[in-house]
Amino acid sequence: MAGAASALFLLDIKGRVLVWRDFRGDVSSVQAERFFTKLLEKEGDPQDPVAYDNGVTYMFIQHNNVYLMTASRQNCNAASILLFLHRVVDVFKHYFEELEEESLRDNFVVVYELLDEMMDFGYPQYTEAKILSEFIKTDAYRMEVTQRPPMAVTNAVSWRSEGIQYKKNEVFLDVVESVNILVNSNGQIVRSDVVGALKMRTYLSGMPECKLGLNDRVLLEAQGRNAKGKAIDLDDIKFHQCVRLARFENDRTISFIPPDGAFEVMTYRLSTQVKPLVWVEAQVERHSKSRVEILVKARSQFKERSTATNVQIELPVPTDATNPDVRTSMGSSTYAPEKDALIWKIKSFPGGKEYMLRAEFSLPSISAEEAVPERKSPIRVKFEIPYFTVSGIQVRYLKIIEKSGYQALPWVRYITMAGEYELRLA
Repeated sequence: MAGAASALFLLDIKGRVLVWRDFRGDVSSVQAERFFTKLLEKEGDPQDPVAYDNGVTYMFIQHNNVYLMTASRQNCNAASILLFLHRVVDVFKHYFEELEEESLRDNFVVVYELLDEMMDFGYPQYTEAKILSEFIKTDAYRMEVTQRPPMAVTNAVSWRSEGIQYKKNEVFLDVVESVNILVNSNGQIVRSDVVGALKMRTYLSGMPECKLGLNDRVLLEAQGRNAKGKAIDLDDIKFHQCVRLARFENDRTISFIPPDGAFEVMTYRLSTQVKPLVWVEAQVERHSKSRVEILVKARSQFKERSTATNVQIELPVPTDATNPDVRTSMGSSTYAPEKDALIWKIKSFPGGKEYMLRAEFSLPSISAEEAVPERKSPIRVKFEIPYFTVSGIQVRYLKIIEKSGYQALPWVRYITMAGEYELRLA
């Protein structure tokens, strides 16, 4: 980080200082008043998280009725400071359940302890809530023996503490891909991408090292293997801090000591054109302005050996629609007037199938001849397809290495689900 934060302020919704910690001695509590005045005077986007005034840069976020703000006279990395403020929120929520003005006033002693550990001389330090809770405890009970800080604070593995023990060592890995698609009223795909995440839950004893192998084209070609048809190009990759980036850059090996519990080891994005997995067509016919008829066709466009589960199709209907009469060839339907929508649910939707829905609604309202046409909401689709990925990503191996040599059971599961999946009506 280029520069350091001078002070951190926690303010209420009216700009009054609840808690503040001076780290470098080059700002005062007056800066909080100047910041709030500057915030009220800001023109344009009020959500802009950076403000500058008289040689001091203010970076802030708002959570509930609390502003978290840093003031600095140095050239700081704004993204790093804003990420740190979000991590502060996560740590406070871990201790207080919810971060708000009242919880800060009730726990100000713990707040100061946490701020002293999380930032030193204006530089972020430890932001892992599980590690902080090992030596900063909220309850009144304290052991009389002198507690040494956990090894996680004094070595490079700040996300995992030593001495963890499980009777059964297990690792669960979920490869979850979300399909984002926007189809315009002409049936053309305007936007499509796939956002993937490798989510792990680790219940491992000791300090294990995990090695993860994927069907990465760069890795397979470097090893002299035939990557045609089975490999994928991983782009826009983001790793958890536990992954050894230098090793990945050298030989594309994903090696890490995992945190205890649930975390995302890796996320990625594929911007290639994606064929809609569930295609929905809708025809809307109005009859004499007193009745509307909707005919919907839903077609699964994936291989027959896969099955989509918990399919939900949200169909927009006129705001004054009443007396629904719905018939479906599969699944069930529910009229949701609070959403101005008809919800069509299909528990099991095999690949290569097509189902239909026909609905009639009464329109009791009378509209003017030159009334402005109402804005049409899109059709929204939700689904999950287990044991299937759009990108074709595969976990080639998941190895767990531990000095004591115990056996661990890795479990891998693949899931594809709908993200922002919208189809515009004609």
